[in-house]
Amino acid sequence: MNVIADTGPLVALFDAADEFHDWAMASLGKIREPLLTSEAVLGEALFLLAPLKKSRAAFLEFWMEGGLVVSFEAETQKSALTALMKKYHDLPMSLADASIVRMSELFADATVWTLDRHFSICRRLGRKSIPLLDWPRG
Repeated sequence: MNVIADTGPLVALFDAADEFHDWAMASLGKIREPLLTSEAVLGEALFLLAPLKKSRAAFLEFWMEGGLVVSFEAETQKSALTALMKKYHDLPMSLADASIVRMSELFADATVWTLDRHFSICRRLGRKSIPLLDWPRG
């Protein structure tokens, strides 16, 4: 099973002070790496981890060692991404969110690892719900 990683769990994984850090660590232990993601998610995570130098360095090392694979190119998917952002403008849907939804369409066997509950509203391929890993309890 492929797992598509969203920004929230990635940041929580590398920020020990994040309220979802323990959940992210436990979740990763159940996931077979590598995690798949998009350039937009990678950029968001790096931005959010920027103030945490050691956490950011660990995240970069995780990516360099192949624990995270950027397996989506926005340029080739811009029509689909634009359509998704227009459809879900009321969420609002970011480029990173649209890339996650689109990846779930391209990787039909994939599950999305996210903290964002709005992915339960979004549909892939028009009508199908997006398979999501369990959210943290509490």
